[in-house]
Amino acid sequence: MLALLQSVRGAPNQSVLESSGPLAGRVESLWWFAFITASLVYLATIGALLWATARARRRERRGEALPADDDRGMARGVALGVAATVVILLVFLVTDLSVGRTLDPIPRKQPLTIELTGKQWWWDVQYADTSPQGRLTTANEIHVPVGEPVLLLLESTDVIHSFWAPNLAGKKDLIPGYTQSMWFQADTAGDYRAQCAEFCGLQHAKMALHVIAEPRPQYDRWVQSQRAPAKTPTDSVTNRGREVFLTGQCAMCHNITGTVAGSRAGPDLTHLASRRTIAAGTLPNTRGALAGWIVDPQRVKPGTHMPPNQLAPADLDALLTYLQSLK
Repeated sequence: MLALLQSVRGAPNQSVLESSGPLAGRVESLWWFAFITASLVYLATIGALLWATARARRRERRGEALPADDDRGMARGVALGVAATVVILLVFLVTDLSVGRTLDPIPRKQPLTIELTGKQWWWDVQYADTSPQGRLTTANEIHVPVGEPVLLLLESTDVIHSFWAPNLAGKKDLIPGYTQSMWFQADTAGDYRAQCAEFCGLQHAKMALHVIAEPRPQYDRWVQSQRAPAKTPTDSVTNRGREVFLTGQCAMCHNITGTVAGSRAGPDLTHLASRRTIAAGTLPNTRGALAGWIVDPQRVKPGTHMPPNQLAPADLDALLTYLQSLK
């Protein structure tokens, strides 16, 4: 198991052994407690086995018969082993329940609330607010202020997904027809990779989510930029790209605030250029990767619901220029 967890550590900021929040810290402490206890039990068992083997060989070399009370000694040994096992399991049970109880209560009455919806195979992210103007929508990327609790409201529109950001918290399933909730807190600024941890179809492995923790002033600036509508193009190439987007099939699935494109079938693209990846962490958000994704998404992510787009080279170039202007 340790080898498996060490392999998880290969990804930056995606490790159950490097907690960056109170919930993940408790889970990590529980894991280390279980690992150390299991290691001690294993060593004690191997030590007892070696001792018994050496003792039997010494008797065999000396030609000694088994003592008459040897059966009673073996029975006492077995009884002691059973009693020790029961005690260890009870300690594990109590420790596990105590950790579980500390993970449920939300430490603030009005924490930052984010509605996270899992879809095949991407994440829809909406920041809850009492006013329509205050809400903001993004995709496959969550920004949170450092040191403040965040409440996630989890939903799914198709199959069971599972949110898991190992540096920040444990796993929580997203079940169609139900609203689940969990909270976490990032105590250290950084980019933490989250993942769908429940097999949800062909591209389950390519359903990543970045949780970006940043100081409160930087987070507030990000919120203000995300609430703004898309900028109107000021040059001919970008304006042509906007027309390609609005008159083609792109507008049938995506929303860009400030334009007539308002579909919610696919990710919101209002501030696409500000994101670090595209296709739910599958590709870096570069011009070349974006071009390949638009032209032939099935080659990049087979089974994705996004269709291919056959565009003339000039139209594709203009569309890329427009999308990269959406910051």
